[in-house]
Formats: sequence, structure tokens, C-alpha cells
Amino acid sequence: MSNDDQTPEPVLRRAYEVEHLGQSPNSTWLLADADETGGVMNAVRTKLGPGTDGPPPHYHKESPELFFMLDGALRVLTGERIVTIRKGDFLLVPPHLTHAWGTPGGVGADVLIIKAPGNNRFDYFRLADRIRRGEASPKAVLETQERFDNHFVESAVWRQALAADGTGRRSQLVEL
Repeated sequence: MSNDDQTPEPVLRRAYEVEHLGQSPNSTWLLADADETGGVMNAVRTKLGPGTDGPPPHYHKESPELFFMLDGALRVLTGERIVTIRKGDFLLVPPHLTHAWGTPGGVGADVLIIKAPGNNRFDYFRLADRIRRGEASPKAVLETQERFDNHFVESAVWRQALAADGTGRRSQLVEL
């Protein structure tokens, strides 16, 4: 706390202190977790290569999720529609709205993702990284839905969009 014991101290994370998961072109930097921000937020930066999916359709009960595009483009399921956000775009997904995201073919993404209020989610990203490396089962993430406020659901809209892109790709994180 600061001098008046009411105002929290600022959170400063130097680039060399940030935990980095994955490897190019698919990487995540763990910037600040909820316990470091007094529960105000958690923040990560994610880079994805072209034609790469993030998590499958899900929603959060407690927190909205903010996406700020630093570079590239991201296709985002927002309820029953899909929007493409590009460099400089801001998207706020409210609680309880089903969403998923991935990069279109031919372009990658560099995105800042913030959930506020936050819950501690760094272990979720570490689990996802272990799943991608084959060190954990994709089913393991289903056991963490309440802990990380990630509630996975089916979405015909997202399934059709993935099928229509011609790659037949599916999220590497978990199949429902």
C-alpha cells in the first residue's frame, strides 16, 4: 500500500521479468495476474501465427474480456457472430457472452488480453502450454472451468466458420 494505506502500489513488470510461454510464432507473455493487481485485472500478451486458433468457444461468468490488437488480425466469435479485429482495434466481450478466437489464414496476431476484475489465470496459460507440448491431456482443462472462470460450450457458428475456412482445423486446447 502507499502512504495513505488506501491506495495500492503501482504494478510494474519489466520485460525481462515476464514469464514467456511457447515459441514463435505462437507465444504468450504473462504480464500481471490478479494477486499482483489486488484482483483488479489479469493481463497477457499473445502472438499467434497465421491460421492458429486460441481456445474453443467459452464464456466467463465473472469478468469481461478486453482484446486490444497490437498488430495483425484476429477472428473473434462474439455470441452468434464473428468479427475480425485488426491493428489498433479494441473489443470488449461482456461476461456470459460465448466467444472464441483465432487468426485468419495468411495473417498472424499480436494481442493484449485483459480480464477485469481478474482472477489468477497464469496457471491456466501454463496448463494450455503443457497441452500444446503434449505434456498434459486436453481434457485436463475441463477440470479447471470453475477455477479459471472458463466455461466451455459448443458453438455451431464457430464450428461452421472453422469448416468454411477449408483447413478443417480445430482448437488444440480441448475438444468438447
